[in-house]
Amino acid sequence: MASKNVIVTGAAKGIGKACVDYFLNNGDAVIALDIDKNGLDQLQQGNGRLIPIICDVSKSDEVKKAIQKGIEAVGDIDILVNNAGIQRYSTVTETSEEEWDLVMNVNLKSAFLCAKYAILSMQKKGKGVVVNMASVQAFITQERVAPYSTSKTAMLGLTRSIAVDYAPHIRCVAVCPGTVDTPMLRDVIQLSENPEAVYQECIDMHLSKRICPPEEVAALVGFLSGDRAGSISGQAFRVDGGLGIHIGGN
Repeated sequence: MASKNVIVTGAAKGIGKACVDYFLNNGDAVIALDIDKNGLDQLQQGNGRLIPIICDVSKSDEVKKAIQKGIEAVGDIDILVNNAGIQRYSTVTETSEEEWDLVMNVNLKSAFLCAKYAILSMQKKGKGVVVNMASVQAFITQERVAPYSTSKTAMLGLTRSIAVDYAPHIRCVAVCPGTVDTPMLRDVIQLSENPEAVYQECIDMHLSKRICPPEEVAALVGFLSGDRAGSISGQAFRVDGGLGIHIGGN
């Protein structure tokens, strides 16, 4: 398969880093966007095929400039992976307007902005794929995740709209992970009084009785964005270890 030009947001760690590694190992050129300079500096260089760019993907001017810089370096875009995201724990009544806006801007607005400018580039090539990183919480919801769950559910609507509006040449899909072993998960667990117990609880919630490594999510992203998935568009794919399909009881 011919090498592709790929944008990955939230690229410095976790699922984003795993996606960067996947595409670089596949021989693709990767434009890696993140606000974490140290994390970007630690990514594998891919023999010059990695273009790390510090970018706040919730800000239109920064996204436009970053994508243009990436295009100048490697050419027009084939694949966009909208992975950037943050988690906040609160109910509707507990959530401040500022916190709500922050989650929506990072998780949802960023996907809109990056798609807006990347699709213009894809149209010049006559083809492309957008992969939106949603969540299992677009289907089922924990307590006290109102902003996060809302943002990830909205990603499914954005996915369908892009798939419909830019067919047949540009596809769009959503990937919906359950619990994934990322730095964000580890940081959240450390906030609890008993991190080991919380980690075990995360394992036990899944039918697979394991926490998904980010490399498995990246492998799904890689397949869905590849030529062999050419008939897949507008759909959401859960990689969640069976989370939320088991009622329990006899």
